[in-house]
Amino acid sequence: MADKIFLEALEVTCIIGIFDWERKTPQKILIDLEFPANIRRAAKRDRIEDTVDYKRIAKRILTFAGASRFQLIETLAEKLAALLLKEFALKEVTLRISKPGAVRGSKNVGVEITRREGARYPRRVGSRGYLAPSQQ
Repeated sequence: MADKIFLEALEVTCIIGIFDWERKTPQKILIDLEFPANIRRAAKRDRIEDTVDYKRIAKRILTFAGASRFQLIETLAEKLAALLLKEFALKEVTLRISKPGAVRGSKNVGVEITRREGARYPRRVGSRGYLAPSQQ
């Protein structure tokens, strides 16, 4: 499917980070989201009921991320991707979460992940390697 819906630079203020001051002071993060969607029926009938309501998705992201207190944006990305796949019955989601100003001298830093419905991903074992999905 070549059609995609995307949301770019959704601004969320939340507690995120590993340093003491970050655990007390809300910071701005930016979230980009992209997922495949067949838009033909919606385009033909011109009805919101025939597509994925990205305004509802944006509100859910704002609520979830705004209330979160993760230390890492990596954790936020994983948890948010799982939530979106489940609650909105998405088949796949690509999330890009960035934290402007987190690294001095850098405009931005962040992570990007793509997750699919029902897929199993390697999990880290110790400090050296990963288990393949078949070993989990």
